Amino acid sequence: MESGELKEIEKKLGYKSKNGWLKVSDEEREKIFEFAEDYKTFIGECKTEREVADRIIKVAEENGFINIETATNLKPGSRIYYNNKGKSVVMAVIGKDSVRNGFKATAAHIDSPRIDLKPNPLYEDSGLALFKTHYYGGIKKYQWVTIPLALHGVVIKENGEKVTFQLGENDNDPILYITDLLPHLGKDQMEKKASDVVSGEALNPVVGNMPLSEDVSVKPYLLKILNEKYGIVEEDFISAELELVPAYKPRDIGFDRSMIGAYGQDDRICAYDVLRAILDVNNPEKTAVAIFADKEEIGSMGNTGLQSRFFENAIAEILEKQEGSTDMKLRTAMRNAELLSADVNSGFDPLYPDVSEKLNTSYIGNGICVTKYTGSRGKSGSNDANAEFVAKVRKIFNENNVVWQTGELGKVDIGGGGTVALYAANYGMEVVDCGVALLSMHSPYELSSKLDLYMGYKAYKSFLLSK
Repeated sequence: MESGELKEIEKKLGYKSKNGWLKVSDEEREKIFEFAEDYKTFIGECKTEREVADRIIKVAEENGFINIETATNLKPGSRIYYNNKGKSVVMAVIGKDSVRNGFKATAAHIDSPRIDLKPNPLYEDSGLALFKTHYYGGIKKYQWVTIPLALHGVVIKENGEKVTFQLGENDNDPILYITDLLPHLGKDQMEKKASDVVSGEALNPVVGNMPLSEDVSVKPYLLKILNEKYGIVEEDFISAELELVPAYKPRDIGFDRSMIGAYGQDDRICAYDVLRAILDVNNPEKTAVAIFADKEEIGSMGNTGLQSRFFENAIAEILEKQEGSTDMKLRTAMRNAELLSADVNSGFDPLYPDVSEKLNTSYIGNGICVTKYTGSRGKSGSNDANAEFVAKVRKIFNENNVVWQTGELGKVDIGGGGTVALYAANYGMEVVDCGVALLSMHSPYELSSKLDLYMGYKAYKSFLLSK
């Protein structure tokens, strides 16, 4: 057989992921770049789970979604949202078919690795005022020192009043800053393992240096400033959720502007795609559901994480308002559902090739990544999607010209990670992971492809509209 014939057979029957920019038209390329500009605004302005939830609800209401608490008559085409404590959200467009017969869902998480303030944070040492902190999620601690940090979050006062913080994002704002040793004095530090170079208890930002007077030290002056500007006292920190996040703005990366650098793209890039997708769903056959969960980075725990029943409660409310809910109807609806776990994957990094297996890894710019299983080592903690459902998803994407690829999270004995997929699968529904590949995941500034961002939107939209 001639080499030309063999190449033709390979082209016809083989599978090889290739750069997605080679698969799109000039017209779609323009859409990709336009879509990315809107995304950069979103990712730059929404840096905490509360800020993302607020933005989602605002956008939902602007696009005809109403709070399920006020909805009375749900019918095909009705658009509703469910607000869970201002930190996780469910949106739905009611389909022509009964919810009992199943629904189409996409689930992203809106929390990201960060540094939280401890309940009693403010202290003074050697003329400096600092905050005590506790990091949230999996981070490389050394990446968070000597970078500009912003303070976001809320303080709930004893009388119930909410005080909102967002300090460090405007050019005229002060920022916070975690110091590091100068190399001249860092010999012993540099001999430590990377995980120990900076300890968790040393991630304390400097917040002040000016004493109130010769007789009064720095901390009281800071308390005075906080009281005058925000009306809070030191005890109010105990009922606060204050988060340190990088004070970086999203930027294009590369001479070709094909990539985006930003904080929090795990997993807000998928959350944005899910939001844009459900906004474009009208009169679907199956009810379309978009889930925006909190707490994924620490195991999806708590009453705003997907191990809680907030998602189930939202579906129960839909059933109740649609046809009267019973436990059996709810169980049937959940069992018949299909869900894409919209979470990011790691892209292949040519600077660190040894951690990936090239045939089964995702590549930046090759499209949305379908991941049959996650977990670690022997697939521990994985959903491991059924082959029948993976085939169905492939078909949907191919029929809708979605550029996609497949990939694992690193080599078998090296990699590993988890998503919300297994918690959704506990209901008996069909679930597979499907998300955007990133470089430098969990760092203060992650890298994504504009093409992959757009293909995530196309993928989730086509899935929500499928039968």
